[in-house]
Amino acid sequence: MVNASADRPVVALVLAGGTGSRLYPASRADRPKQFLPLLGEESLLSRTVERAREVADEVVVSTRPAFAEAIPDHAPDAEVVVEPAARDTGPALVYATHCVRDLYGDCVVVALPSDHRVEGDFADTMRRGARVAADTGSLVTFGVEPTRPDTGYGYIEPGIFVGEGGEGSEKGEDENGYAPVAAFHEKPDAETAEKYVDAGHYWNAGIFAWTPAALLDAARDTPLSGLVAALDAGDDAEAAFEDVPEVSIDYGVMERAADAVVVPATFEWDDLGSWDALERVLDPDEDGSVVAGDATLRSVDAADNVVAGDDKHVSLVGVSDLAVVAWDDRVLVVPKSRAQDVRDLADELKSRGEF
Repeated sequence: MVNASADRPVVALVLAGGTGSRLYPASRADRPKQFLPLLGEESLLSRTVERAREVADEVVVSTRPAFAEAIPDHAPDAEVVVEPAARDTGPALVYATHCVRDLYGDCVVVALPSDHRVEGDFADTMRRGARVAADTGSLVTFGVEPTRPDTGYGYIEPGIFVGEGGEGSEKGEDENGYAPVAAFHEKPDAETAEKYVDAGHYWNAGIFAWTPAALLDAARDTPLSGLVAALDAGDDAEAAFEDVPEVSIDYGVMERAADAVVVPATFEWDDLGSWDALERVLDPDEDGSVVAGDATLRSVDAADNVVAGDDKHVSLVGVSDLAVVAWDDRVLVVPKSRAQDVRDLADELKSRGEF
């Protein structure tokens, strides 16, 4: 057992209900990002569940109805919770945490996105966060030390750090320390991102730890209060989801909570949110290009490209700084500098029923 305290098991709650539209065309309506083998032979979800088992006594995967049947292919021994409808991470985590409490009682939940790349001391960081959640009753978020100013991530501004003994300390002084969250900051522009990094803010990794009681109590005074009340009353969850707002857990609960704290993460992290992210995590060839999936690249006078495909042979001549993705019967070509804009394309395709 990997308990946060003597009598509380740790339950890893893996969120696997999103699609990852910025990774179109590999990620589609019927094949979300977490099912893709972008970093090797295993899917991102399989890698996450394997990592979670280093920390947790139990693993639960939360997903939407359309993906539920495929979850056992990637997480064969995990419990599966099916969200009644896709309503962003706020309703998903409130609903799944309520289900976890019903399944496992007085536990500590460690909530993990299913589609991140993590390297390093993940388990010890999660254990520290689970212990803080169990001992303080706070909502814990994990902050990653930035390696660069990045406009694609939110940021966490820490307050004064508290060491294991309860005294204030400087950031990083006590490996068991944590800090109250002074503020959450949305994805910034380039100039603001530099200021955040210089000020010692963390990247918001979207990884959390809490007791079910702590999260549900915090959510009762938020836009998700109706969902909590319906779940507590034993009302039909599907009906409750019809009225619940689409809201992230950060905006819906964490930013409103009086007792949110941040635990520094000591591992390398990337959320693999867009095609340009792959060049940060894959080894380049002699021309500086990286290849993901099961693609084969041949090139002449081409460099610093990202190529991905499902058993596709891709040839490039005289181009650089592109992401070229060939998956199924579709091809995407986009400058790496505009990889975030693939979301806009995906939205257009969704409106046409072509996603």
